[in-house]
Amino acid sequence: MFKSSTQKEVSAKLTKGLLDVIVLQFLSLESMYGYQIITKLRKNFGVYFGPSTIYPLLGSLEKKGFIDSKWDMSYERPRKIYRLTAEGQSALNFTEESLALIFRKITLNPLDERQDEDFL
Repeated sequence: MFKSSTQKEVSAKLTKGLLDVIVLQFLSLESMYGYQIITKLRKNFGVYFGPSTIYPLLGSLEKKGFIDSKWDMSYERPRKIYRLTAEGQSALNFTEESLALIFRKITLNPLDERQDEDFL
């Protein structure tokens, strides 16, 4: 069994590598502002990604058309609220299907003859 430090390292690497997918998944459930995303990441994954990581990622996702944003002025301080677009939902669906296929491939019994010729 892995040591706790190794488990945390593996979890952090996976979370970092899938950060855009995780953010899209969060936004598929509800619109959020940046600090909410930072807090939810830390709560759910135990990894801290600060504003210098999250806001450029949000900008990149918005530039690709996967999310859009609007300012909410009803708070003491204005907040930029992000939401998933239809294009973002399509990208999320495709990514989830791809990850499921990859997972099946890496967990496939080597003696099992079922091989997906279209993969990679």
